Amino acid sequence: MNTVKPTLQAAPPALPQGVGAVRAAASWFLDQNGLPRHGEVVLFAKDFCDHLTLLMPSIEQLAGERDRDDVRADEALAAVSQARRHLREPEAAGLAGEAARVMQLARCVVSLCDYYDVLTGITMCLACDHTIEPGDTWTPYDHFRPSGGGLRVGRIHAACANKAARADR
Repeated sequence: MNTVKPTLQAAPPALPQGVGAVRAAASWFLDQNGLPRHGEVVLFAKDFCDHLTLLMPSIEQLAGERDRDDVRADEALAAVSQARRHLREPEAAGLAGEAARVMQLARCVVSLCDYYDVLTGITMCLACDHTIEPGDTWTPYDHFRPSGGGLRVGRIHAACANKAARADR
């Protein structure tokens, strides 16, 4: 009789607290039409840099645990490299320049949070930023952001979709 010996898998690296809030803040920052105040830009820059610094090693660890030919792991590592490049950029001159630099950091935050979800198998609701658990009712979601940020594809809880539909009425 063959017996299968269970293997222990390390738990995925823990994300810093408030990941949902940081991802939401990054998305909010990207959706702004005008320039925020200088103080806001400075605070967002610090938050995004801190979050990226904590998130990058987690992504690298998760990608390192994948097969060498895993495309998503390679993409995640490329996103980490891009985030590192943006973290090394000095503060830009003027409010518009600095806001543009912080927007790049915000894009990196959103990207790495998404790759964390992919590499851990976690599926987040794009509406409420809570985990979609097995057995939860969900619906596909794709949305073009008016800021030109591109297509955001994923899932949302059915209840979140219903709330959004009622709010549109």
